[in-house]
Amino acid sequence: MTQTELQSKLSKYADLAVQIGVNVQPGQILVVNAPISAAEFVHLITAKAYAIGASQVKVNWSDEFITRQQFEHAAPEVFTKAPTWYAGEVTEFAENGAAFLNVIAENPDALKGIDPERIANFQKTRGAALTKYREMQMSDKVSWSIVAIPSQPWADKVFPDVPEEERVDKLWEAIFHTVRLDREDPVAAWQEHLDTLEQKADVLNAKKYKSLHYIAPGTDLSIELPEGHIWAQGDSINAKGHSFVANMPTEEVFTAPKKTGVNGTVRSTKPLSYGGNIIDGFSITFEQGRITSVSAEQGQEALEYLISLDEGAKYLGEVALVPHNSPISDSNILYFNTLFDENASNHLAIGTAYAFCLEGGKEMNQDELIAHGLNTSVTHVDFMIGSAEMDIYGITADGTREPVFLKGNWAF
Repeated sequence: MTQTELQSKLSKYADLAVQIGVNVQPGQILVVNAPISAAEFVHLITAKAYAIGASQVKVNWSDEFITRQQFEHAAPEVFTKAPTWYAGEVTEFAENGAAFLNVIAENPDALKGIDPERIANFQKTRGAALTKYREMQMSDKVSWSIVAIPSQPWADKVFPDVPEEERVDKLWEAIFHTVRLDREDPVAAWQEHLDTLEQKADVLNAKKYKSLHYIAPGTDLSIELPEGHIWAQGDSINAKGHSFVANMPTEEVFTAPKKTGVNGTVRSTKPLSYGGNIIDGFSITFEQGRITSVSAEQGQEALEYLISLDEGAKYLGEVALVPHNSPISDSNILYFNTLFDENASNHLAIGTAYAFCLEGGKEMNQDELIAHGLNTSVTHVDFMIGSAEMDIYGITADGTREPVFLKGNWAF
């Protein structure tokens, strides 16, 4: 890819992030969270947001080196002291109708070797401080989106067999393909794609399954769905009626499980990058919704800390369906990044549920959501379980058993 070609696609990518991802409106504030390595891309985003009419673009920069230094050397109390100043700023922006765009350039091994207790304390404390903002986010009160750009360490992890000087370009090409930038009209291609996902969600919403039964090597899992559950897809609507796409790319149709209705064992099919560490080859067993045991070939300690963040971290908050024959899966690229890997595989999420996955949920408070069977937590972490060997059956209220997925793909 020539520099001219890259610049052209970067401009189109920034257009997608601003117009389709967060769908910035005239007079709206845009908050961008990004690593300093993404400065060139963030400059494009900033210019395009102002061109649309954004009233302010607020950029919060991060740096992987500084982050690791903090986790290695900062005083222990740093990780248990609530960042109320940051939570206050984020919540204030949200209450003023801001949109939030996260640009990631993740090194999957960024915090490898760091004491997992420090990471867990940071996640727990930060999550608790951001409770109000998270409630707004999980109920579609605000527009938000996540997009990614390559970094050298990430490209090295994904393409170790490619000459080093070609890896970043190869990851760029892969990312551009997943977000449909290789189409003649990417915006139109996205609308067509979202319409297709909506059709699948419509079928599932009409079925109103009482539960789902997952069967695959190492997996025999039953997931009950709460009464009034809603199957959603990539296109969401915020409190002001404006659409946004939270994940770019997205290939999923998803809903919330009943907190206490999960039973059996599920085995992961792709590595999970969590807290700068890789968790791989893991199995999780549930009884009445609660995780009773976990085992991992890699990252056992990190997985144990994840499910100990709070009581809600021992329950599921999301059930997502992604066909095995989908663009990211068909590429056979393992990204070591949940934004991409979750869109190549059926997946579940540990932690809090999306309020909009329940009829009337957007208007419910936390106690009401809990009363209707949804889980709440300071975390929400997706992990991948799908494969070409997975069958999923929907169980109706009268006990009828119908195929939803066969051999990893839609049965309808």
